[in-house]
Amino acid sequence: MKTLRLAVDANHLDSAEARDAISRAAELLRAGGTVALPTETVYGLGANALDLKAVEKIFIAKQRPAWDPVIVHVSGEEMLATLVMEMPESARALMKAFWPGPLTLLLPRSAAVPDIVTAGRPLVGVRMPAHPVAFELIRRAGVPVAAPSANAFGHISPTTAAHVLEDLDGRIDAVLDAGPTPHGVESTVLDPGRKPMVVYRPGAVTLEQIRAIAGEVDVFQSDRPLSPAPDEALPSPGVGLRHYAPRARLVLVGGALEGLGELIWEAARQIQDQRVGILLPEGVECPPLPKSVRIYRWGRWSAPEEMARELYAGLRQLDAMQCTAIVCPMPPAKGIGAAIRDRLIKAARSDEEN
Repeated sequence: MKTLRLAVDANHLDSAEARDAISRAAELLRAGGTVALPTETVYGLGANALDLKAVEKIFIAKQRPAWDPVIVHVSGEEMLATLVMEMPESARALMKAFWPGPLTLLLPRSAAVPDIVTAGRPLVGVRMPAHPVAFELIRRAGVPVAAPSANAFGHISPTTAAHVLEDLDGRIDAVLDAGPTPHGVESTVLDPGRKPMVVYRPGAVTLEQIRAIAGEVDVFQSDRPLSPAPDEALPSPGVGLRHYAPRARLVLVGGALEGLGELIWEAARQIQDQRVGILLPEGVECPPLPKSVRIYRWGRWSAPEEMARELYAGLRQLDAMQCTAIVCPMPPAKGIGAAIRDRLIKAARSDEEN
């Protein structure tokens, strides 16, 4: 299979080039193909969510296990109605506040949704993307689009078309290249039908924002240890034991800003006989490091949204520099910092943990 790379300028969707690229991608989706598309979070690997054979191609390309459900993207209420049977009032309030945007809601699925999309679970994760290219593609295709991240399963999520092709070139039909994604971490996944509501994956819509709109919300805690290969379907996308992982071993460092540079330096110093990389935010000062240490400047510590946007690009860059260990500080667990911490913890786990 040859993967088409279709360039589109998100700021000029009315251009002939953009219309042609999106039309070709929409035709592929209607025909049962796979298209990687830019969203405001990361690039997703899309297929017609109502076409079982098309969704199976996502799982084959990503080598994604069947126990891990996927998120479905829509462009309007009419499309949403084909996927869900009922809508809690809390969901309507959240949709009004955050859609289009990076919030996925777990809602009772309709009979039209194939089991493979939800891993046989009764709830389907749905969201309306805010990225103009993703939204226009779904609208023109006229079908809801199942789209997990467009990477090999468990690997670092892609925030550029080049990242997609690093993992999936020759395994998918096309990628719509609209440049880097704005947020850089995946959507928040929320079950609004529980009391209190439950966030299964923190993301770009924060816990604080959800509480301000719809009230009390808890963060998912499994009642039993997670497994790298669970014997039953996961309750939601994004709760697998190990995700977002570079090839290098990830070493996490926690602490207050004052003294954080010394902690990073000490963690790097203790790593022996390996090529060390550091995700180093602006505003964190380290003692002098050996010239062999690779540094990725990781946004400002005072602006965690910048760190979220650069997280996956930084991990991929240090992997490309052939680092075998990456030292990374953990931001405070507030706002989007909670999402960054969630991704780092999952990326740092070994396959053997459970």
